[in-house]
Amino acid sequence: MATIAFIGLGNMGGPMAANLVKAGYKVVAFDLVEASRNQAKSDGATLAESAAAAVKGADTVVTMLPAGKHVLTVWNEVVPAMTKGTLIIDCSTIDVESSKAAHVLAAKHGVGSVDAPVSGGTGGAKAATLTFMCGGDEKSFAAAKPVLEKMGKKIVHCGGAGAGQGVKICNNMVLAISMIGVSEAFSLAEKLGLSHQAVFDVVSTSSGQCWSLTSYCPVPGPVPTSPANNDYKPGFASALMVKDLTLAQDAAKAAGAVTPLGKHAQEIYKAFDAAGHGGVDFSGIIQHVRELPVRS
Repeated sequence: MATIAFIGLGNMGGPMAANLVKAGYKVVAFDLVEASRNQAKSDGATLAESAAAAVKGADTVVTMLPAGKHVLTVWNEVVPAMTKGTLIIDCSTIDVESSKAAHVLAAKHGVGSVDAPVSGGTGGAKAATLTFMCGGDEKSFAAAKPVLEKMGKKIVHCGGAGAGQGVKICNNMVLAISMIGVSEAFSLAEKLGLSHQAVFDVVSTSSGQCWSLTSYCPVPGPVPTSPANNDYKPGFASALMVKDLTLAQDAAKAAGAVTPLGKHAQEIYKAFDAAGHGGVDFSGIIQHVRELPVRS
């Protein structure tokens, strides 16, 4: 079985690397955090002393990092050390321009590249049910797909370099807006004396139905697996939603697109984050919505 180097073993990357081990790959892993390295070793990965050491002899490299600057720093270190004709996949959620720059770097060194940000959260990472939104040429996507299929259920080729990142930030902008809308509806329902279950039973089978309601309901009760039933522990932290909404606004500005609801969602989540709730699941935004001042 092929060797995969995996760099970035956090809440998402760690379980993803573990699933590659379960699939029979030899996984050589690296992370700056000792606890993450120890967990990867416990999951069956071989540890490397550095990112560059991890990619030596690897058929495929996967990176899962916090932001564009981290991706470019790591890729500048590892891509020159990779064998020509091999493949590097970035599963981070970063800005489109940094993603495109990473693709250019890989091409310069004769390495295939795919940007493949994910949707599905930590639960999807552990269960190998993630959705991958992929950007890159057809040959690189075809090479990446068998690897990604061991970590997810849906693999979509969205277009050329950076296209996966573009689709990801569009998706998360929709997600943020819909979660705020669902939260406003429940907040209104509470003021009207309506039960959470009654609102859920009607809206979940009517025209207001959406994922934020049916899979991630922001109030306890109707969806037992939602973070609302676990004190809003993430999941997908509100600080990460701020990051993605900021990426969306940066992309909108660069592209000349007008996204007023996306901008307002960014402002609402930034206020929630600034109030000290960045580590709360993004569905916890209902707590902020309930406390908004009444306007005449």
